Amino acid sequence: MSEIRIKLPDGEIKGFPKGITIGEIFRSLGIRDSVIGAKVNGRLVDFWYEVDSDSAVEPVTLNSTAGLDLIRHTAAHVMAEAVQSIFNKDNEKIKVTIGPVIENGFYYDFDYSKGFVPEDLERIEERMKQIIEENKPLIRKKVSREEAIKIFDRDGETYKVEIISELPLDEQITIYQQGDWYDLCRGPHAPSTGFVKAFKLLSIAGAYWRGDERNPMLQRIYGTAFSNKKELDDYLTRLEEAKKRDHRRLGRELDLFSIQDEVGPGLVLWHPKGARIRRVIEDFWRSEHERRGYDILFTPHVARLDLWKTSGHLDFYREYMYPSMDIEDIAYQIKPMTCPFHIMIYKSKIRSYRDLPLRWAEIGTVYRYERSGVIHGLLRVRGFSQDDAHIFCTPDQIEKEVLSVLDLTVFFLRTFGFDDYEVYLSTRPEKFVGGVENWDRATEALRGALRAKGLNYETDEGGGAFYGPKIDLKIKDVLGRAWQCSTIQVDFNLPERFNIKFVGDDNSRHPPIMIHRAILGSFERFFGILIEHYGGAFPLWLSPIQVRVATIGEGQISYAQDVYETLRKHNLRVEKDFRNEKLGLKVREAQLEKIPYLLVIGEKEVDNKTVAPRKRGGKNLPSMKTEDFLNLIEKENDPYRWKEVE
Repeated sequence: MSEIRIKLPDGEIKGFPKGITIGEIFRSLGIRDSVIGAKVNGRLVDFWYEVDSDSAVEPVTLNSTAGLDLIRHTAAHVMAEAVQSIFNKDNEKIKVTIGPVIENGFYYDFDYSKGFVPEDLERIEERMKQIIEENKPLIRKKVSREEAIKIFDRDGETYKVEIISELPLDEQITIYQQGDWYDLCRGPHAPSTGFVKAFKLLSIAGAYWRGDERNPMLQRIYGTAFSNKKELDDYLTRLEEAKKRDHRRLGRELDLFSIQDEVGPGLVLWHPKGARIRRVIEDFWRSEHERRGYDILFTPHVARLDLWKTSGHLDFYREYMYPSMDIEDIAYQIKPMTCPFHIMIYKSKIRSYRDLPLRWAEIGTVYRYERSGVIHGLLRVRGFSQDDAHIFCTPDQIEKEVLSVLDLTVFFLRTFGFDDYEVYLSTRPEKFVGGVENWDRATEALRGALRAKGLNYETDEGGGAFYGPKIDLKIKDVLGRAWQCSTIQVDFNLPERFNIKFVGDDNSRHPPIMIHRAILGSFERFFGILIEHYGGAFPLWLSPIQVRVATIGEGQISYAQDVYETLRKHNLRVEKDFRNEKLGLKVREAQLEKIPYLLVIGEKEVDNKTVAPRKRGGKNLPSMKTEDFLNLIEKENDPYRWKEVE
């Protein structure tokens, strides 16, 4: 047997027989404690992985991020065994489909006609504990395609047979077995079920097989697992807090927006209070863009289908586009993107290098067909407005323009209260358009801009779009959850497709570089994130109702009306509560509606011509003149200065 060379984390290189498993390597080295798997040349594998060439091997520990993936994948299999061992006794065969690891947990989809109920989760958990206690080894077995089909066809696992039938002919088929239970799986897994130390089943949902509503509806059980109970408890606490902040619940309770079946799934109705917040965001967005040298555009909602053929969207994006419509025997398409419109404006006249860069921005409403199974409140919709912008520039202007976009992006995110974010640089994929030289130049420009801005970033090798490299920013909310919002993409493809040029200083025509850029992304999605980040208690400058004026009795209404009018003249979003109700009720309602300030007016306030401010958190401020109150909140109501008050 030939020998291979294994490089260990300490740099030592040792020889081993070709085809040796990771488990055998670790046993020979005496590596045991807290090791659950390995990374071979950066790829996560389990103890069954056979190393057949010179490789770098790194142990993966139980409490690492990679180790957590192994735990969660194993927990999914433990759950599937528990489900089948319980419910297959009810004269019905429950079929398993897929059970992947996802962010913060795992799920498994089952074909079960009766459907699960929440009470079933406790039964499943108890059976899972027994399987974990038995500490069953997870054994990986290689099988031929014919043998695999025979095994799962015999068991009535039709979904597994379908999966096997569609695998590439040269793909190795493996089964993971724990005791008498087994499943088709590539792995990797923990060495045994006993490695699942702390887990919790979270919820039940419906899911179409392969996400297609034409396929059978399956039953999905979500769960999570951690390396210890404390981490699990901390996560469950955050989960409870997330439920309290759920934008769908708060949107309804605070009367911000609705999505109604009569209108259509994924189509948002902005109610007056939500629309006020959106208007504040849009006005601030437009004024800041104009201040930084952007021109604001408006473009149609539909265009001839040929435009989308030229752009390539019809070839690459058709599944997310609505069907076209025929008008006067010409096919029109509702827009999924604004890019082609901006290109056509560029193309409307001859451009010189002296005109560049051109910075054009638009809050454009677009429509994309999302399958009903993935629509989720404001976070995944079918009609949305995005803060789209395109910069047309020369190749040597890329880095400066990207740095400018990064400045604007960081400014906007911090203004809205997001100071923590993850940054990713995505490089050239295997399939790409344009020359390698342009790709390298654009990638280095992006990298240079990130360095100049002093931003830490991770490189996603091969993760760029086919038309150019990109930068993505994921903001982190108050609960530490990451949300994809901002993106900066360099594009060589669309200028070529539309044959747009600029006249250079050499009097020749050259294709411009097109930078696609979104900062907030979808306004709907960003609004949903804002609701959850603040729990509906928006900072003063964003609040739909900033101040409510409340009287204690009828004798104060005339003076309270004067206070109300004064606040309105100072452009505050103010309401009045002059009802003949107890003050306690008015205070409670203002708290529930998360209004930043309640100005209470009683007899003393009328006599002294003052107001008694009460803050949203319950703190009572000393009585003061209306002018003093306006001075008090001046910074708080300024998007540029409100964080100084925190």
